[in-house]
Amino acid sequence: MEFSGWAHDFDKRIIAVEFSLDNGEHWTRYDLGDTTADRWVSWTFAWTSEASGAYQMKVRSVNEDGDASPIAAVHTFEVL
Repeated sequence: MEFSGWAHDFDKRIIAVEFSLDNGEHWTRYDLGDTTADRWVSWTFAWTSEASGAYQMKVRSVNEDGDASPIAAVHTFEVL
């Protein structure tokens, strides 16, 4: 399963995107390559489910100051 999206922090460079599948208890961080503060950052995350069922994934960005998004985007989905 593949997820994708965009991140922007207005005047700060996005340096990473973090994903959580346990309601934010643990975050998996993916550092991004060459980014700039004046452009949106495209991200893609591939994930393989170990079991069928309902899931909720939270996504947040991290800026160049190390600050994570105060509110994570939430995506609820089902694996058959």
